[in-house]
Amino acid sequence: MKFFIVTCLKEYQEEVVKIFKAATINAFSATDIIGFKDNQSPRLLEEWFASGEEKFDSTMLFSFTSAENAMLAMELIKKFNEANGTNFPIRAFVVPVERSIY
Repeated sequence: MKFFIVTCLKEYQEEVVKIFKAATINAFSATDIIGFKDNQSPRLLEEWFASGEEKFDSTMLFSFTSAENAMLAMELIKKFNEANGTNFPIRAFVVPVERSIY
C-alpha cells in the first residue's frame, strides 16, 4: 500500500481527478490549501501565518492505493506537466505505508 499525495493549483483539480480515475484511484480525499512562495528563509515561530508576497489557491488530493495505481498516476502527471509546460506543475509524492489498522 502507498500513500499517494498530489498538490496543484485549484485550476488543475479536475485534471487531477481525471488522472486519479485513469489510474483506477477511485477513493480519495481533497482539501483546499493556500501555498506561499517567499524567497526569505522561513522563521516558523515569527511567521506562523506566512507573510510571503505571493499566495496561491491550491488543493491537495490524497489516497491510500496500490503501488501500481500510484506509479500509473505518477506517469500520467509527468505527461500532463510535460504537455502543459506551466510554472506551477502538478506535484505528486508516493509514500510507503509500513503498517495500517482499519
